[in-house]
Amino acid sequence: MDAPASLTGRCWLITFAAGLLVAFTGLGYRLVDLQVNRHDQLRDTARGNTTRTIIVQPRRGDIFDAHGNKLATSRFVKTLCADPVMIGHHYPAVARALAPIISMDVRALEKKLKPRLIRTSSGAVKTNRYIRLKRKVLPEVFEEVKKVMAEFPLDDPTVALSRKKQRFVRDLRRHAIFADREEDQLRIYPSGTLAAHLLGFVGGTDHKGKEGIEAVLDSKLTGARGWRVIETDSRKRERVERRVQDVSARNGLNAILTIDLGIQNIVETELAAAMKKHRAAGVTAIVIRPKTGDVLAMANLPTFDPRNPGDFAAAARRNRAVTDTFEPGSTFKAVTVAAALNEGVVTLRSQFHCSNGRLIYAGRVLRDHHPYGMLTVEKIITKSSNIGAAKVGMRLGAPRLHQYIRDFGFGGRSGIQLPGEVGGIVHPIKKWTKLSISRVPMGHEVAGTPLQVVMMMSAIANGGRLMKPRVVDSLEDERGRLVIKYPVKIVRQVISPSVAQQVTRALKTVVAPGGTARRAELDYYTVAGKTGTAQKAGRGGYLPGKYYASFVGFLPADKPQLCILVSVDEPQGDYYGGLVAAPVFKSIAERTASFMGIAPDREPDGLAASGRRNSGRR
Repeated sequence: MDAPASLTGRCWLITFAAGLLVAFTGLGYRLVDLQVNRHDQLRDTARGNTTRTIIVQPRRGDIFDAHGNKLATSRFVKTLCADPVMIGHHYPAVARALAPIISMDVRALEKKLKPRLIRTSSGAVKTNRYIRLKRKVLPEVFEEVKKVMAEFPLDDPTVALSRKKQRFVRDLRRHAIFADREEDQLRIYPSGTLAAHLLGFVGGTDHKGKEGIEAVLDSKLTGARGWRVIETDSRKRERVERRVQDVSARNGLNAILTIDLGIQNIVETELAAAMKKHRAAGVTAIVIRPKTGDVLAMANLPTFDPRNPGDFAAAARRNRAVTDTFEPGSTFKAVTVAAALNEGVVTLRSQFHCSNGRLIYAGRVLRDHHPYGMLTVEKIITKSSNIGAAKVGMRLGAPRLHQYIRDFGFGGRSGIQLPGEVGGIVHPIKKWTKLSISRVPMGHEVAGTPLQVVMMMSAIANGGRLMKPRVVDSLEDERGRLVIKYPVKIVRQVISPSVAQQVTRALKTVVAPGGTARRAELDYYTVAGKTGTAQKAGRGGYLPGKYYASFVGFLPADKPQLCILVSVDEPQGDYYGGLVAAPVFKSIAERTASFMGIAPDREPDGLAASGRRNSGRR
């Protein structure tokens, strides 16, 4: 009996030893597999669970006007998030507490906060541990949210809580509502819609500039991103002592514009009144400093709010001053006369017979609004004679007229730092018809932007020098140190200074007695300018009853400091430039000259007469 028992015991020991050997062999293999064969893979997995790379966004640069007034700025804001699992069945109460603070509908917030199971594409089931509630939450609002959550009431404060319940309440109050680690930015426009077309707006999750200065200078305003590589513990809290990398972001540059916020406000106020009075489809105004080409103001109506651009139609966001073209009409006669004077084919005293208001040329009739006979070149400008301008153009000849049109900036982009600029329409000489030489001199068969027209008149005001329009003066870093200075640039000398003075002399008669723009005359400043009334062109010809009225002029006429264009698209009722646009020019010019403190160069007729009477009595 002993021998078999002993044999059985030995068999059991051998089996047990063999099992242990197999187990330890398997364990050893597993350890080798984990520690050697899969070491790199498991190390990367572990790091992926505990290591995070956080992108540090740079602050977008500010935009200032010429006097340091802030036109656009940015604030860092929070993305408010929630862990519905931590909130549990308290989600209706949490929604009621937070909805008024973050300006959300209670029902919609409840729906977001409700815990639920989600089945993934692979078939796995998980809970909704991360929900984004609202983006662009201001820091002060987030602090209020944290305060409300820290004081979130218990179901029944008189009942003693178990340790598990205490942990649940603590997590609910501290961690259920939180902000995403990566900060967001909110673009703020302190002056609301003022200068909206110039500034543009930013959009999308990448905060890219979409229009205006925001788009043109986007790479300069954006700056460079930084990053931070961190390690977290089991509760996803950062272990600061184990921070791997910390690269600071480089904030964007600040842009200093040539725009004067005060003048911009004057222009937009007057345009709003004109839009209402004439029930127009649109109005545009530009204010230029002739000697430098600086844009002091540029405005269009309809306009939009850069804080909520999506609420407005695309047409309202379009900067018509640089994107829309129109036939300049009679404002273009200044180009024709300036070219003829500069080539020496006429003088201001040269006379042309204006065919008593009706000229047949190339089988078509050209009319004046009044039956004029003999007019000097100066009077052709004063009276805005179409026939007179056509005859001046014929004497100059098509090739030279075409060259001066291009030299004044028509038919090509000016290069202003604004998106969407078009070059207009100036047909090459080979495409001119027999009729063209009678139509182009009075501003037909060509098309220009409002900016091109005001720059043409600024060239005359500036002694014949065409300037490149400038809307950005410089770029500075966040400490105010100059990084880039955009220089004043002369494009070309179009006409001689003496010819520019002669054209100015003729343009001054336009606002004098007998001229077409008496309503543009100012009490304390001499004005030189030109009216324009053009019928709008469409498919198949000109559109009946649709006109584009404009006035462009500068002051003081002999020492210009301002050049202003006003255009009114499809005014109802009166449609002549002298009746519609000239009064708006006068209002803008008077207020702007006073705002800038420009010294008057004339006295009102009444004051001058009174002064003469008083001096006689003395």
